[in-house]
Amino acid sequence: MSAHCQLTGAKPGFGKNVSHSHRRTSRRFDPNVQSKRYWLPSEHRYVRLRLSARGIKTVDVIGVEAAVARIRARGEKV
Repeated sequence: MSAHCQLTGAKPGFGKNVSHSHRRTSRRFDPNVQSKRYWLPSEHRYVRLRLSARGIKTVDVIGVEAAVARIRARGEKV
């Protein structure tokens, strides 16, 4: 699976490495995606989510139930 966050939708960005001589080569800026397991009380089960660091902080603020609802609203399977 590609490096993207299920909650925030963060995806890799693309740019260039620029050397001292100013030669440019392509590079990729990946988001800090972690796999984290949360207990989902409404379904009596654990869910494993691939979240960026910002997504993990968002879950801490809004709660796992609201986060899963947002992910499902985006059309992703949890």
